[in-house]
Amino acid sequence: MFRINKQDNVIQRLKERKFSELGFRERDHLQEWLAHYPEALGEDLLIIQKEFNGFDGTNERLDLLALDKSGNLVVIENKLDDSGKDVTWQALKYVSYCSTLTKIQIIDIYQKYLDRYEDGGDARGRIVDFLEEEDFDSIVINKGTSQRIIFVANNYRQEVTSTVLWLLEQQIQIQCFRATPYSMADEIFLQVEQIIPTPEAKEYMIGINAKEQESKNSESELKNRHHIRFEFWKQLLEISSDSSLDLFRNISPSKDHWLSAGSGMRGVPYTFVFLKQAARVEVNISRSITEENKLVFDELYKQKDMLEEKFGNTLEWERLDDKKASRIKYEQPFDGYNKDSWDDIIAFMIGAMQRLSSTFKGPLAKINSQLKSQ
Repeated sequence: MFRINKQDNVIQRLKERKFSELGFRERDHLQEWLAHYPEALGEDLLIIQKEFNGFDGTNERLDLLALDKSGNLVVIENKLDDSGKDVTWQALKYVSYCSTLTKIQIIDIYQKYLDRYEDGGDARGRIVDFLEEEDFDSIVINKGTSQRIIFVANNYRQEVTSTVLWLLEQQIQIQCFRATPYSMADEIFLQVEQIIPTPEAKEYMIGINAKEQESKNSESELKNRHHIRFEFWKQLLEISSDSSLDLFRNISPSKDHWLSAGSGMRGVPYTFVFLKQAARVEVNISRSITEENKLVFDELYKQKDMLEEKFGNTLEWERLDDKKASRIKYEQPFDGYNKDSWDDIIAFMIGAMQRLSSTFKGPLAKINSQLKSQ
């Protein structure tokens, strides 16, 4: 790894180090870094517990327990400079223990984590938000044998990599990340990269698994909420294409409860939200940097009275200080899963979205220019 020296127009090699020689420890350092920034592992993960030992009949404890965006439990094991030779067996035991956890037990585990490490919070609500579902009853977590394993270490022994590759062939969801510290003068850097499977192989495996899962879908699954949402979005988009609202003209139906289109500002789409008991339109401020989201929200909030007057209704302004994103929404109650209500819902959503996009187009463009000039 190199550091770019812009002033002299040269690159300088960073010195590769070991965690032990820098005085870093597994539990106090690497584990805490990943607990606070799990995105270092290349995806959105929700840490729900650390040093978890809630297994009956054993005193063993896993390093970090997380949920991924599909509702799968993820066991994360950290080993610093050396993976050791028994890490795969250890992790397999942990996922076998976790495979029996119910939704209620997982909520309880996460609530204890929030109470101990984050001064409280609503575990149910946070998981619902993370999974982007409409309510607690809609979420499905820890289904079947969907549990995953992630290893993080600086060096992996051959017996570990050989076992991991064999487990991958058996459709076990398992990944190895190499964590490497570097230094230059007083600065210390950390590189985290996935080495097994390679990113290209992972994408291929995901594609194969998705195809296999698609072939297993039964007729009864087509009647669930995903099918209802897909049919609703299909109908809405057909009607929208015949209206003056052209934002969603190239958008396809989805099984999700939301559907977004670009506003002209990166990370701030206009979004339709279709729920079982309500429907809404919103400006979804979800850029990758939390501070930018709050800045965009605050700049818009300064114009609240003018924007609401132009929109024609009072809007709900949700800064969401405990979350990365913020949003501004307009919502009405509906019997969403009753198809007889769909004409009214669609008329409401298209009309409201026309007003919302017209109202926020100018202010968003101005804020976007300000951010680009900074």
